[in-house]
Amino acid sequence: MAHAYVVGTFDTKGDELRYVAEQIRGAGHEVTTVDVGTSDPGAGRADVTAAEVAGPEAFTGDRGTSVAAMAEALERWLPSREGLDGVIGLGGSGGTALITPALQRLPVGVPKIVVSTVASGNVAPYVGSSDIALMYSVTDVAGLNRISRVVLANAAHALAGALSAPPVDRGQDRPALGLTMFGVTTPCVTGVTEALQDEFDCLVFHATGTGGQAMEKLVDDGLVSAVCDVSTTEIADLVAGGVMAATEDRLGAIARRRVPWVGSVGALDMVNFGAPDTVPERYRGRLLYEHNAQVTLMRTTPDECRAAAGFLARKLNACEGPVRLVVPLRGVSALDVEGGPFADPAATEALVETLRAELVQDGDRHLIETENHVNDPEFAARLVAELRGITG
Repeated sequence: MAHAYVVGTFDTKGDELRYVAEQIRGAGHEVTTVDVGTSDPGAGRADVTAAEVAGPEAFTGDRGTSVAAMAEALERWLPSREGLDGVIGLGGSGGTALITPALQRLPVGVPKIVVSTVASGNVAPYVGSSDIALMYSVTDVAGLNRISRVVLANAAHALAGALSAPPVDRGQDRPALGLTMFGVTTPCVTGVTEALQDEFDCLVFHATGTGGQAMEKLVDDGLVSAVCDVSTTEIADLVAGGVMAATEDRLGAIARRRVPWVGSVGALDMVNFGAPDTVPERYRGRLLYEHNAQVTLMRTTPDECRAAAGFLARKLNACEGPVRLVVPLRGVSALDVEGGPFADPAATEALVETLRAELVQDGDRHLIETENHVNDPEFAARLVAELRGITG
């Protein structure tokens, strides 16, 4: 018998939450219901009252401040529970925003489901870099009816099924290696993983902004032993305002955990936007490349390359673990090749000169320049050699 937590605002969605709890109990699992409503802290609507989660100070009488305080309290309270095997929450926009930060704090692999009215829109703020599963409620989460009963039961049974499944072999016989890949650096990352798959459990992350965050969350959680950060392209989006941007904390987990890091400047020649008509007006005259109907790439300028390289150097200078930054002088992406659409020697030179000037090299932090393209087999082999050298 596994133990599920059912979380929501029982002051407004009590019937729906109790219905979900009944479904999970009916599937043979233990359930604890948790109230995060802000109208009455002491009401006994659930196994755990809102006051037990947040304390009386969260109930200010103002909805906005109360909900914010409850979200912060749940974010502290939920990860501290022992015997929590899975969680399900229900909510509209406010409830979803209240519940999901706490779910993001739970380890990857703990089943997490939220039935939400906003699940068919932009869900990035709710999911973040976690493995939360959002299910669209179809009707509002406002009463039990012929639609909501089915949707809520499906969500409850999905959680129950995850809880009933036998444990998965995680493949923990090898240390975990985090790698960052973009479409235009795929040959390089493929070559590295093929060379190292017998030595490491290779975890490849798509460098779309959340990909880098997901990798670093696992680093922070102590689940990744080393990193091969081939595709630092999210930094270009950060400095130029693209849609696949890193946060200011990119590489922060590497510094905090002191894990061995081998990386490069893969795809720092580009900034990502959506369809062509979504490119900001100030960039309409720039060199643009239509990657597909939904992705437009913009070539970074020398100034943007300097800014990206400066960010990368500052972050690596804060790392006390072993660092090897390997730079391919013949191109940093599939588009940055001789005669290619993003070939720009001046931009490449700006990138490299900044790294030479700003990366502080010492006994355990090295800048390595190679006469290769990022997707050359020889470059992948060099990354492999450097990684083995600092992890062996």
